[in-house]
Order: sequence, then structure tokens, then C-alpha cells
Amino acid sequence: MKLISLHLKPVAPFRLDLTVWALRRRANNIVDRWDGKTYRRVLLLDDRIVDIAVTQTGPQDDAELKIEAASAGLSPKDESNIITIVERMLGTRQDLHEFYQLASGDAQLSELAQRYRGLKPPRFPTLFEAVINGIACQQITLTLGIILLNKLATNFGRSVLAEGSSAFAFPRPENLAGLKPHDIRKLGLSYNKANAIIELARTITDSHLDLEDLASLDDETILSRLCQLKGVGRWTAEYVMLRGLGRIHIFPGDDVGARKNLQRWLKLKEPMGYEDVRGVLSRWKPYAGFLYFHLLLERLSRDGIYDGR
Repeated sequence: MKLISLHLKPVAPFRLDLTVWALRRRANNIVDRWDGKTYRRVLLLDDRIVDIAVTQTGPQDDAELKIEAASAGLSPKDESNIITIVERMLGTRQDLHEFYQLASGDAQLSELAQRYRGLKPPRFPTLFEAVINGIACQQITLTLGIILLNKLATNFGRSVLAEGSSAFAFPRPENLAGLKPHDIRKLGLSYNKANAIIELARTITDSHLDLEDLASLDDETILSRLCQLKGVGRWTAEYVMLRGLGRIHIFPGDDVGARKNLQRWLKLKEPMGYEDVRGVLSRWKPYAGFLYFHLLLERLSRDGIYDGR
């Protein structure tokens, strides 16, 4: 096992703890591991397992990330790929000074932005993972959704021994394409979700679809193409556009939990619908999706799951 150290300078301000919590969402997430100081994840480069550990040194306005990567063998190209993946997942290259300028002129947003200053918009490392996350979490609580995703990882993901226990990578399409619906059903997912997950994996492995090609398309085209996938509706598509493609102007308006977070923050008494959400958020264009992450952290703090303020 070879261990290498890499260094990354995020665009300021940056806080690893806030960004990781926005990525992992729940303390029981075993794919995105966090011990209060170090973020860990198992990545797959080609067919090789790489266990990474990311720590922050320096304050949020002068932060530096140290990335330790352990694998059987890593080339200079692999080192570049690891940095690219970490930059994607932790949003380190996002320059958000215009967001903070917008917030400075809005008393309500300013308070929230300062409370979670240093948060960056996180993304899943692949669009496949983003879509599977969206499908798994449909119409159930996020806590249960994370449990189901954990089961997918422990049953079908590659693993490595890390710190005396097994750490699991998120399954790749080839790990799921050969399954039958009952293989996933027994983990607790519905038949429709299991069927949708397997069909997507098979479509990708049969070379009929490269989800990463969506990155070059406009919002409406992406939304349309994602909704053509089995099991993907407007909520899942917008969720993927935000958490997979980094379109931080998109707030998944059909997300009931996110709507409640927004309603609570705005102190509104009446429930909000999809169009209500769009109307309210128009004043904070083009950062509606970034506000989504702030409100997620606010909810985690309110529920006592995490308080990094």
C-alpha cells in the first residue's frame, strides 16, 4: 500500500466541516466519513481502490487542504485525478464573493450567510451516484434514505480495510448492472426503485449512456433528459442538477424537507408549493441552490445533528 500526500488551496472562505456535513447530511453516512477533523472516502480510479483522508489547516480565509491517498500504486496522473475529484466534491474552486455581496445587502440572508461562512456547495463524485441517491431517497425520510444507501454500499460496493475496519466505496454501474430486482429489494428498497437502479446501471454499462455528457447542456435539456430515465421525476432531476452538476441556482422545489426548511427560515405560516418556492427565491438569484445547503445546515443544527457555528 502506497501513501501519498497532496495539497490543495481552496478559494476563500472555506470550511471543511460545513462542506462535509452538507455533503454527508446524516451522521450515519458510512460512505462519506467524518470524525470531526478528517473527511474520508473510498474512491475508485479505474479498477483500483483509493482511500483518501482530507484535513484542513489554517482559518477559513487562508485554508489549505491536505489530502492523503492510500492505494496499491498511484501515478502522477492518478494524483491529478484525485485532486479533481476532491475539488468537485468539496467545491473548493467555487468563488462565492458575489453571493456574499448579495447577502450583505439583505439582512435576513446576511445573518445566515455569516453563520455558515466558509460553506462550499458539495457535489457527488459522479452523476451516477447523484441519480442513485435521488432515487433511493424518494418519498422517504432522509435518515432512512441514508440507511438504504449504506446498504447498497456494504452489499455491492468495493471495500478496503481502513483504521481497523472496512470502508466502502459507493457502487459503480458495473457493480449493479448484473443484479436482479430482488437483490436490491431485500435491502429495503421498493421494487420500482430497485428496477430503476438496475436499468440505469445496465444502460450505462452497455455504453448507451454517459451521464457526464449532461454537464455541457442547458438546464431545460438536462431536466428533460433526466426525466426520461426510469424512476426520475422533476424532484430527482433537480436534485441531480444541484448535487451532481453543481447548478447552485437550482433549488429542488419538490423537496418537502427543503420546502419546510425554507418556510421555517422565512417564518411563513402557510405551506409552500413548487411555484411558491420559485417565486420567493427569485430575490436571491442565482444562488437558490446554495441557499438550499445553508438551510440544510440550519436544520441539522436545529435537530442537534451538527452544530459547527
